[in-house]
Amino acid sequence: MPSRPHLPRPHQHDVLIGLGGLLGGLLMWALELHNNPSFFHVPRFLGLIALGVISAAELLRRSKPLVALGVGTAALSLDIISGGLAVTVLMYTDLVYAAVMYSGAAAAQRIPRLCWLATGLATVVPLAVLNDVRALLAGAFVGLIVVVPAWTGTVVRNHREEAQAARLEAERIALLAELDRREAVASERSRMARELHDMVANHLSAIAIHSSAALSLKDPAATDEALGVIRENSVRGLTEMRRLIGLLRDPGETSEPAATSTLDALDTLLEQARANGRPSGQDIVLADERPAGAAPLPAPVELAAYRIVQESLTNALKHAAPGRVDITLAHHADGPLEVRVISPYGDRDGPRAPGSGTGLIGMRERVNLLGGTLDAGPVTGPGGTVWRVRAALPLGDENAQTVP
Repeated sequence: MPSRPHLPRPHQHDVLIGLGGLLGGLLMWALELHNNPSFFHVPRFLGLIALGVISAAELLRRSKPLVALGVGTAALSLDIISGGLAVTVLMYTDLVYAAVMYSGAAAAQRIPRLCWLATGLATVVPLAVLNDVRALLAGAFVGLIVVVPAWTGTVVRNHREEAQAARLEAERIALLAELDRREAVASERSRMARELHDMVANHLSAIAIHSSAALSLKDPAATDEALGVIRENSVRGLTEMRRLIGLLRDPGETSEPAATSTLDALDTLLEQARANGRPSGQDIVLADERPAGAAPLPAPVELAAYRIVQESLTNALKHAAPGRVDITLAHHADGPLEVRVISPYGDRDGPRAPGSGTGLIGMRERVNLLGGTLDAGPVTGPGGTVWRVRAALPLGDENAQTVP
């Protein structure tokens, strides 16, 4: 059995409008306050029927505004020819207003035009038929009860739509700001993770490797050498940690500017790496193939290249087999800066020091921010299998971002 259509529940304000209009109309009827005499000898009690119908139509002014307007128009016609009550006319103006306010966009645009058309007809037709200038009052009356509420509804509706559009735009801007904030926080967290890993991981790896050697060796001289390396790396690591913590606490109050690592500082880095890798049988060799007297490289490129070499040496210290570690820097005209680090790759029981596995991720992030490329993995050649890290860092800034 098909279910009956469910009528929407009227709004509380609509119920109050309908009830108030009904009571007010009954009072006017009891006091015989009619607008005009009845036409064509129509009984006045039909005005009560029109009053009840238009009061019921008020219950649909929000949910079914066009239906309510149609019913109200028929009720108003019956009310006028039966004598007319001011309350009925007043409720009809509310239905016109509600039809413009709560109907669809197309209907809200057509209703005011129809109201102007009805006003024009109510002005021209009586004037032509009666040939009396007083017939213009009919047009003024129709304009008052249809054009004025339709125009009011249009103004209010446009204002509400503009306000809604402004709220949506504000919400969109707030959402974009929140997304930007989250992206900035994530970017800052990644930057901090890269800096912390690159600055401290090398020192801690050397400490872990040499402390294991000091515990296993029985030679006092080798033990003293390992302890010296441990102390040097611990002091440097602590210094780097203090500097990083100072920057994070309040970068504006640091008395000294933060030193940016450049390729000119590679000698110090390689000297430390050679000291750390000597017990493992590693020999580190640098081949700088950049042309002499070339223009300085952009700071983000130099920093990225320095960090890539630093992380590659850290990985070689932890994972590489004994042998030669080759570092090559090359820069051809109008080309990217190329960084290659090749280390021995052989069978190992495991890493000499534990790692987090984020070193390659940090290198790849730095290269991607510059719009470059990075290849890292084992490569088999004439001399056997080696682990090769090769990065190409563009010097132009059209696709690059600032690399922290």
